[in-house]
Amino acid sequence: MTDDSDDETWPLEQMVTDAPLFEGKLTRRYGEPSMKVFTTGQVAKICKVAPRTVSKWFDSGRLKGYRIPGSQDRRIPREYLIKFLKEHGMPLGDLEDEAMAKCLIVAQDQVLIENLKRELPPEKAFKVAVAASGFEAGIQAESFNPDCIIVDFSIGKIEAVQICQNLRKNVDFTDIVLIALLPDDGQPMSFDRSSINETFKKPFDAHLLAERLRTLVGSKKELV
Repeated sequence: MTDDSDDETWPLEQMVTDAPLFEGKLTRRYGEPSMKVFTTGQVAKICKVAPRTVSKWFDSGRLKGYRIPGSQDRRIPREYLIKFLKEHGMPLGDLEDEAMAKCLIVAQDQVLIENLKRELPPEKAFKVAVAASGFEAGIQAESFNPDCIIVDFSIGKIEAVQICQNLRKNVDFTDIVLIALLPDDGQPMSFDRSSINETFKKPFDAHLLAERLRTLVGSKKELV
């Protein structure tokens, strides 16, 4: 069950740490498969058809997209292209990785990690990476390009909060779904939760977390 209680905020400025956690210098690296919008010519190459065929798909409404204002140029957003390919049983090719929901787990508890991996399997369109610290999380966030980051506060409250805060400072990660796992150790857990989408207090149902994750990221990845 999520924990939505209001707590007194703990400003990040009051925290001190030597770990270089998300300094705001990271930039996400997008190759061609990670393009957000495609032309009809690019879609034609992916589908191995003539551009005229793609234009017909577009004009008939089967392939969703939009026209650039002031011109007849068509543009197809990545998520609509992936949905179209799936619906018609066409191979995703280089887009296959993009069709999966990428989840980065920042934790050191191996039991927790294995439980989450079991609930987020590849056959359900999830791809999981793991980081044991804020430093590792920074490297993984840049190379893995996750859609969701799950931060286990058991790694240390100061480090966990700084990861969350500094993630939101980076424009490349502002849309990432951020989930905090809070320990149930009887100690007060007061911090600024404005950067976090969801909080789960241990012990929690890993299946419930996975379903919530599907809801949060599924709309753009066409998982739901």
